[in-house]
Amino acid sequence: MDKAVKFLAAALTLWLSAIGCATSAELYEGQSIHRHGQRVVKVRTVRTLDWRARAKADALLGFKYEHGLGVPQSYEPAVDLYVAAAEQGDPTGQYLLGLMYDKGQGVQQDGIRAYMWLNLAAAHAPRRYRENYLRMRDAVASKMTPGQIVAGQRLAAAWVPKRVAVEVVPVPPPRW
Repeated sequence: MDKAVKFLAAALTLWLSAIGCATSAELYEGQSIHRHGQRVVKVRTVRTLDWRARAKADALLGFKYEHGLGVPQSYEPAVDLYVAAAEQGDPTGQYLLGLMYDKGQGVQQDGIRAYMWLNLAAAHAPRRYRENYLRMRDAVASKMTPGQIVAGQRLAAAWVPKRVAVEVVPVPPPRW
């Protein structure tokens, strides 16, 4: 189990470093648009491609806090980071947050919220993870009443992801 956790952390770190290269190329593109005096899209924290990378990074850091990998083990910061990733629509963050609600680690145990987050994770997950996410959702559902399952499904259907705010800022023409 310990090897699997270390392997997952290493794989996520490698994947996030690859995304960093793509996002730096996009930032350079934004600088070239600014030099031509056109309108640019300005984002307060990250650019349009970066919100996905930030959500993944939040989920990875939360995983490190949950398991004490390079940081002190603590469930509260892990939950905070999972919430940040899950609210942005990251399936990994949604899955891990659902597991935290199921176990009651860092949050009050809540089967309805666990079902909601696991249901959303399964709906948005890449194909290779979907079956596992569905199994976990069904395992949580096996401990719930039909009314609780319906409540979890309603919460999942009403959920809307939060995205990084984007504002368009007019840029004055360059002074040559």
